[in-house]
Amino acid sequence: MRFMILVRATPDSEAGVMPEESMLASMTTYHEALAKAGVLLDANGLQPSSKGWRVQYDNGQRSVVDGPFAETKELIAGYTMIQVRSREEAMQWALRFPEPFIGQPCSIEVRQMYELDELGPSEAVERFRQLTGNGR
Repeated sequence: MRFMILVRATPDSEAGVMPEESMLASMTTYHEALAKAGVLLDANGLQPSSKGWRVQYDNGQRSVVDGPFAETKELIAGYTMIQVRSREEAMQWALRFPEPFIGQPCSIEVRQMYELDELGPSEAVERFRQLTGNGR
């Protein structure tokens, strides 16, 4: 089972404020433990939304909207992807996640990822399974 731990953005992360060394050390220690346990798939921080964009869809039309985006609480500052045996194991790892932004309200969100087998038999799913990195 794969899970993504999503770190919600804060006004500081959206302003591009870099984490202090102690936070980087805590995150590194946590991710080293994930790697040692063999459950870490990927992890990274995301640059502020001011450096990104959204593609919006409306009746078959696409438009690009440049950041920054106003609702900080709806933005993601970083992620960690893990592969574990159960929801309970994912919960235990999530509870060990270091507080992302000390001194200000913040949260992480954990979401289970779909596995291709859960999508049912389909020619498109089989084509997707053949893509690099999707042959799970």
